[in-house]
Amino acid sequence: MSTAQTFPSITRLSKNVVRLLGQNPGKFTLQGTNTYLVGQTNPYILVDTGEGRDSYIPILDEALGSPTNDAPEIGDIIFTHRHHDHTDGLPSVLALLQRRWSEQHPNTTFPAPRVHKLPLTHPKLDALFETLPQGSYTPNASGGVLHDLHEGQTLTVTSVDGDTAGLALEIVHTPGHTPDSLCLLLAADRALFTADTVLGQSSTVFEDLGAYMSSLRKLGALNAAVPGRRYDTLYPGHGPTVPHDHVGMYLQHRVDRENQVLDAIAQAPPEGDAWTTWTLVGNIYARYPKELWEPAAQSVNQHLQKLEAEGRVQRLGGEERHVQWKLLA
Repeated sequence: MSTAQTFPSITRLSKNVVRLLGQNPGKFTLQGTNTYLVGQTNPYILVDTGEGRDSYIPILDEALGSPTNDAPEIGDIIFTHRHHDHTDGLPSVLALLQRRWSEQHPNTTFPAPRVHKLPLTHPKLDALFETLPQGSYTPNASGGVLHDLHEGQTLTVTSVDGDTAGLALEIVHTPGHTPDSLCLLLAADRALFTADTVLGQSSTVFEDLGAYMSSLRKLGALNAAVPGRRYDTLYPGHGPTVPHDHVGMYLQHRVDRENQVLDAIAQAPPEGDAWTTWTLVGNIYARYPKELWEPAAQSVNQHLQKLEAEGRVQRLGGEERHVQWKLLA
């Protein structure tokens, strides 16, 4: 990971978007998880809730400020994917919203927000939802917590003057980092919320490389298609805002790494009759410190699995880093 630059816990990025740091800096979270308040007035949309650090709640409280009307302060919460550093703050966020409402509107029913996500479940999320008290969220038609999102769906963003032209978040399904990863296009800002699909610094990890590269190509094609849906800026899940060309840079990095794997495996192996994942790592990362080889092996192995699925390499046997590979013609 590269050294993460610092920025404030609360940053207004545009008249439509405020970025709130999740107060969980770390090796893989950089400055912390970025959460976003979207809208010019309440009810806002909150994109992700952080991982549940107590220090995040005063940040969100400050960002919401004093209520400007009798509408709910946050009407919708969107999860960009299932990882805990984006979802585990939900109970404390809902508790804050309930408290703020009761202070302003005593003896009045709390207008609980809707919680949205692509319809892929996970045991840890299910366990999280079981902790939520009734009335803290608006249930879906079946009484559950999540309101399912789908490709192309839009959620309207509030405006102070009622002009909502381009003021909507469009759902773009981008699997790869996780199967349920999504991006959000905000045409009014010419911006794309990329969550962990594209970060503001360093590179991301992925569960399915083939799906991930397809998603990056999809985002590139989106920006080259209809002018009214183009984006100039990325609002990532970690790190600072970055230009749109980071999408192409991420894709090119993966293509370059794949070509390195193919170039290496086309040569005679340094030992034995076949290349292994570990000897390929040693070849490709020879100029890097050996403490980086272990995480690099995961990336190389995923490239090999992708190439195997495409019929370009063959697995010969072995386990983990000692899996043997052969290039196919």
